[in-house]
Amino acid sequence: MNSVTTKIPGIALAAVLAFPAWLIGLYLPIIGSPVLGILFGIILSFWTRPASLQAGITFTGKKVLQYSIILMGFGLNLFNIIRAGGQTLLLMVFTLTAAFLTAYITGKLLRTESRTTTLIGVGTAICGGSAIAAAAPVIQAKDEEVAHSISTIFLFNVIAAFLFPFLGHLFGMSNDQFGLWAGTAINDTSSVVAAGYTFSHDAGNLAVIVKLTRTLMIVPVTIALALIFSRKDKESKGSYRFSKIFPWFVLWFAAASVISTFISVPQALLGFLVNVGKYMIVMAMVCIGLNTNLVKLLKNGFRPILLGLICWFVLAIVSIFVQYWIL
Repeated sequence: MNSVTTKIPGIALAAVLAFPAWLIGLYLPIIGSPVLGILFGIILSFWTRPASLQAGITFTGKKVLQYSIILMGFGLNLFNIIRAGGQTLLLMVFTLTAAFLTAYITGKLLRTESRTTTLIGVGTAICGGSAIAAAAPVIQAKDEEVAHSISTIFLFNVIAAFLFPFLGHLFGMSNDQFGLWAGTAINDTSSVVAAGYTFSHDAGNLAVIVKLTRTLMIVPVTIALALIFSRKDKESKGSYRFSKIFPWFVLWFAAASVISTFISVPQALLGFLVNVGKYMIVMAMVCIGLNTNLVKLLKNGFRPILLGLICWFVLAIVSIFVQYWIL
């Protein structure tokens, strides 16, 4: 009980600081509340805060982040995979593989931190901030590494929301072609929505379905990361317990998706749970910002951005190539 009470002040602080980020994010969805949460946290990281807040801040940045991912599962419907069809799944196999290979090779060449490389690769391949939030606790990423990754993904989300519709019209894409391209090559849901519906209503509908299907890839990818990083941990420490490193919260995320698909639950309740999950992500991002060293972030910021740019470019090109030459 004492352990719980020591966390309450820090959790309360995160909830209060997340509120303005949440409100602003509703009016500026292209920027998004999580990015604003990190920004507010980084600004306040210079504040010499009472030691009594740290336990709750650490808990929110790690555990509350995992709980938020579980709640996000209530916003996914597994029938979207069926609607998306075999072509879309084949397209995602190519694009996800290309993104991960590019991140791995480019990360080696740029000598970026392995965990930063992983987070940017996951964020680019799957679904931006949500994927980073799911992968970060599994690979035991530092707060600075999470901040680097979220910031990088955010930059290219904003660019994509404005650039993709222009390029889609320039290339003479159909609604289906652009919907597939936006859904597989733009990272965050808000930017997919912005770009898709800017192009056309039909393109936007397909882009959202494809994007939600990509989001489900969080489950197998996070489990794979747990296995990979557990082997590294075993090599460095000599032994490990699989039950300790397994991302159990991802299974709950999958269970939430199953509930929202097959069990009759009021849509208002599902929407409420998803919104609570989104708010908890903002809370976690605030705490990650509070624990981030801004000087170090700026000092090492160029290489993650270059890595993100290369991954994003390859992903966009592969998506177009597969559509025109393989599907």
